[in-house]
Amino acid sequence: MMRKRKGHPVYPLTAAQKLHFYYQKYCPKKQVLNIGTSLTIETDIDWEVLKQSIYRAYERCESMRLRFAEDKQGTCYQYIADREERDIEFRDFTGQTMEEAEAELTAWTAIPFKRQDSPMNRIVMIRMPDGFNGLYLLVDHMTMDAQSLIVFLKDIIEIYCSTKYEGVPYPKDMSSYIEQLQKDLAYEAGCKAKTRDEEYFHRLIASSEPIFNDISGPGRLEAEQKALNNPNLRAATNVSDSVESTVDVYHLEAEPTKRLMDFCEKYHVSLVCLLMMGLRTYFQKENGNDDVSLVTTVARRATVKEKKSGGTRIHCFPFRTIMGEDVKFIDGVFKIRDAQNEMFRYANYDPVAYYAYRGQVFPVQSGQTYEPMSLTYQPMTLQEKGLDKLGGIRYKTKWYPNGAAAHALYLTVMHRPDDNGLDFNFEHQLKAVPKEKLEYLYYYLCRIMFKGVENPDLTIGEIIRLV
Repeated sequence: MMRKRKGHPVYPLTAAQKLHFYYQKYCPKKQVLNIGTSLTIETDIDWEVLKQSIYRAYERCESMRLRFAEDKQGTCYQYIADREERDIEFRDFTGQTMEEAEAELTAWTAIPFKRQDSPMNRIVMIRMPDGFNGLYLLVDHMTMDAQSLIVFLKDIIEIYCSTKYEGVPYPKDMSSYIEQLQKDLAYEAGCKAKTRDEEYFHRLIASSEPIFNDISGPGRLEAEQKALNNPNLRAATNVSDSVESTVDVYHLEAEPTKRLMDFCEKYHVSLVCLLMMGLRTYFQKENGNDDVSLVTTVARRATVKEKKSGGTRIHCFPFRTIMGEDVKFIDGVFKIRDAQNEMFRYANYDPVAYYAYRGQVFPVQSGQTYEPMSLTYQPMTLQEKGLDKLGGIRYKTKWYPNGAAAHALYLTVMHRPDDNGLDFNFEHQLKAVPKEKLEYLYYYLCRIMFKGVENPDLTIGEIIRLV
């Protein structure tokens, strides 16, 4: 095994990275792991200071200097390069329309990285046609997730502001990626915690077989039962033969968003519980099953060190709820909160091992699944994280689609920087989930959530009949 690569110590991949590594390996479009985003502010920028701030942020963030290499056996390793030596590019879009500028940024997002020994990110300083200036950042999901990406962008801005403006303190140090990596690898190698986590998930899986609920009702599962001559089949194929995808965004205004947040505060639940309750109730309404499974994502960033270490720490697990129509909406939300809190305690477990074990207990054909979609709520915004120091300067963030998705439907819910309203980002395979289905889902998801927030004592059945 190679211990060093170009003079640097090498490390195996973590469980979170392996999940990405495998679906990138088998996906025909190699940009499937690209995350593209831009952050621009409505003010003139000192480009030289910004460039130096970017170099400084690279120095402070080990995972932005990650490199990968494969050995002769095809095993992938990672190591950290000493410094970032590339020139930071600059692109001036003035004289073009916003549509043209954004089309180019979207095109950049679909360019896959060379994987062997090469940088896994790209930063371009941009001057946009609308008078906003800033930067475009493209990263590979094996090196960063949305949360570490936000932390990195914030670091650049704080370094820039501390250099440019008097009285703005220099940001505190980032924490070490390698240190967190070593903890993860020690866990993977085997320990009491891992055994306990494995026992929890094995018990959960073995309890009974889940059932697939489709965005359009039971038709898909019934067709598959018929085709395979198996009336007891509970899993269905939910991907198309094409990974081509796009992102459709639906905006919830600030005022209704606040009503949802106030409900969460009043009942001490996180918004993800309310979103999950809304989604599972929608699937229950469409399919007539009390038993609903969706994929949930766990950020695994509880400590300050984890929050500031960069890298990708997301684990995704199926999240199953069984609730009859006589369950009150608020009790359903509490059930979800308790089940999620329980799952989070065991969430260091390897999701690849989870799916492998489930496939042994309930053997289904390749491509069949019980989960029609996955949900991520991204509570972290730049607003609360120190960007209010800009003295009221307006800023914008935007995420760009990479054009490929490994699964039929992902929903990522985030707060908008300007008014804290919610954006529902649906990334979907074009052939698997048409846009009108999404509009239908979004419309009913909102109706269910607001009906439940306004009348928490209504039962699930009453809400389904009322919306």
